[in-house]
Amino acid sequence: MKADADTGAHESREVLPSLELFDSVLAWRMVAAAFAAMCATYGVAYSFGAFFKPMAAEFGAQRSATSAVFSITVLVWCVLGPVTGHLSDRFGPRIVVATGAIAMGLGLALTSMIDRLWLGYLTYGLGVGVGVACAYVPMVAVVGGWFIRRRNTALGIAVAGIGFGTIFGAPIAAGLITHLGWRGTYVAFAIATMAILLGCAWIVERPPVHVTPSRVQLRDALRSPAFGLLYASSVTVSIVLFVPFVYLPSFARDRGATELASAALVGIIGGASVAGRMGLGSMADRAGVVRLYQASFLVLALSYGIWLAATSYPMMVAFALVMGAGYGGYVALSPAVIAHLFGTQRMGTMLGALYTSGGIGAMVGPPLVGLIIDRTGSYRVAIAAALAIALAAVAMLIPLGRYEPATSEQATARDSPAQRS
Repeated sequence: MKADADTGAHESREVLPSLELFDSVLAWRMVAAAFAAMCATYGVAYSFGAFFKPMAAEFGAQRSATSAVFSITVLVWCVLGPVTGHLSDRFGPRIVVATGAIAMGLGLALTSMIDRLWLGYLTYGLGVGVGVACAYVPMVAVVGGWFIRRRNTALGIAVAGIGFGTIFGAPIAAGLITHLGWRGTYVAFAIATMAILLGCAWIVERPPVHVTPSRVQLRDALRSPAFGLLYASSVTVSIVLFVPFVYLPSFARDRGATELASAALVGIIGGASVAGRMGLGSMADRAGVVRLYQASFLVLALSYGIWLAATSYPMMVAFALVMGAGYGGYVALSPAVIAHLFGTQRMGTMLGALYTSGGIGAMVGPPLVGLIIDRTGSYRVAIAAALAIALAAVAMLIPLGRYEPATSEQATARDSPAQRS
């Protein structure tokens, strides 16, 4: 059932859907589409570490300049999050996801033809950035709107697609680069991602109308202390969050690991993140979502201590496992925390606003780490700085628990006719 555009933050919906639509087989179909879209888009985006050295070598670029390709991409998808979320809320997700499919396919294809690195800032940054922005926020908002009883579980499974994409994206990229070169690999990725995203656009449907009105005005929510804490902590953690995706493979190669083993570390992060996304998503249906969110930040921060001490490949694997678990929990629980604190009627717009924080962090983190490494010739100072920054993000979240609503949306759902039936 299609819903009309929401025209007021406090406005109740007048068209009441059948409550049987929520948590239905059709709803789980939306989860499958979201999983596939995120697997494809993030599988490409987070495989950049496999392209890092061959691109830097061909263009004779420094680490900071090459890593800027990835940072600009993250900035684009984060800045566009509010736009794609709003467009999805207003016009439905299908046209937004289809637009992302075309943008990502063209961007990757054009990147395969560049003859100067700065052109990649435009082709890859805009193409992949728009593709991720059009897939992530709209699809997460769709999943959140199709569920009442199992929302956190469904969100956890949907965003686990990011983890699966990370598992397979980097190793597949490394294998294809060996045979096709980095340019041919981008062509193959362009064809595959465009096909997958167009299929997801064909499947996805706007969620049923919610019977409960939004609890807060959008403007008030964005200005609230709770959102301020979420945003500040997310900016801070994002400074270090994307660093391993860019530098961990080269860190491992410099210490004697093979190309495939180095790329596999990013896949291990993805695999561990799947456990974090799905496990904590399910736990959030029964436990405190804010407390689990804080715990994810702590695990993520402590993982950088393992990387700082890493002198062997098994220690790098340990870092990848712990970092992936914390990262997966952070990503899975972000939409759940938004829904818990602010409701779901404006979820696309709220999520988009929150995810602009990642763009700020991504523009600072990887280039800064590259600059430190280029200047000092060592990873250790950069990793130590990342550990301190991540711990600061944990500290910022400590007061968040006091802003939990007295009557949560989960309690409303439990008292609803859908639950009693």
